[in-house]
Amino acid sequence: MAKTHLSISHDPDVKGAPSGYLFPIRDIRAATGARFLYPLGGTMQTMPALSKVPAIVNIDVTTEGVITGLR
Repeated sequence: MAKTHLSISHDPDVKGAPSGYLFPIRDIRAATGARFLYPLGGTMQTMPALSKVPAIVNIDVTTEGVITGLR
């Protein structure tokens, strides 16, 4: 779940572990490379994830020490 790190609730102003609240889910996103869904609470922003095949798979160093596969 993507939520603020400041509280177990969706609201960063409510500190700690409050009780008796409803946790509103504003969106559900698909992480297709990782093959799972995750809900978003509050105004949380997310960062892009890795693709199914990470770029490191295409990077190599030749015997002459030249790095290949970088974009």
